[in-house]
Amino acid sequence: MEAMKGFDIDAPRWDQSTFMGRLKHFFNITDWRTVVLPDSRLDEAKVLVESCRAGSIPPGTSEEQLHYAKKLYDSAFHPDTGDRMNLIGRMSFQVPGGMAITGFMLQFYRTVPAVVFWQWVNQSFNALVNYTNRNAASPITPKQIGVAYVTATSTALATAVGLNLYTKKAPPLVARWVPFAAVAAANCVNIPMMRQQEILNGIAVTDEDGNKLGHSRKAAVKGITQVVISRVTMAAPGMIILPIIMQRLEKYRFMQKITFLHGPLQVMMVGVFLIFMVPAACSLFPQRCSMAVTKLEPELRESIISQYGDRVSYIYFNKGL
Repeated sequence: MEAMKGFDIDAPRWDQSTFMGRLKHFFNITDWRTVVLPDSRLDEAKVLVESCRAGSIPPGTSEEQLHYAKKLYDSAFHPDTGDRMNLIGRMSFQVPGGMAITGFMLQFYRTVPAVVFWQWVNQSFNALVNYTNRNAASPITPKQIGVAYVTATSTALATAVGLNLYTKKAPPLVARWVPFAAVAAANCVNIPMMRQQEILNGIAVTDEDGNKLGHSRKAAVKGITQVVISRVTMAAPGMIILPIIMQRLEKYRFMQKITFLHGPLQVMMVGVFLIFMVPAACSLFPQRCSMAVTKLEPELRESIISQYGDRVSYIYFNKGL
């Protein structure tokens, strides 16, 4: 079917106001298969998307080709800047990257050196993901990135090592949950620290039509809180349920004979969880977050009311991922 002239490539394919609509959208753009595509293919998709936005669709281009180009564009290019994101920081890399790191965190939780190493690897990965998916309208300096990275890594290590030592006499299953506690604690530090500029100076907010209205610190706090909840939710099922499964499996004789496969087995099982949990967690809240003008800082609220009256009752902003 020929793509019609005037095709709006930025119009959501699915209703973004509903969880199921967002879930379909994120299943689409977090597809791990897109990470193996060469940059040249991604750049071709970007050119097609930008051509469509300019109203110049190449002859013979189908609607399905336009949708696929937009899928590649959304998975690899930053929504604020349009720049190609680094491979490891993309949400489409969360499944292959997350499954490997999480699987080994769950496998090597018994000794302090192993806990330290895998928590460090995980926080390095998280820091890159958080920086890549930040709201690019709020720049962050290299020094702030370094402080955020060191703080989050220290938090994860302190939590993991502290709980690891504390749970030596606890039931074995409790010790298996230590990696999740460390990941959750670090996320509560890593994301706000990496996006501290937004908390200090506010996040850019617009009206429904995209007209800039100013910067809001309260909007930034709301957006970042939602991102923290999503990230913890993303990790929770695999890191809470999988230890229960492994503890039961390890009682069987055949599992005791293949201890060398426990690590790879956990990596694969984490992958199964993440294939579903990455899009599900990203879908918990709308990407384009909204907030009532009445809940904004007094100065920004008064500025909007004096300029627009009651025509603008809600502001909108990109909460990041």
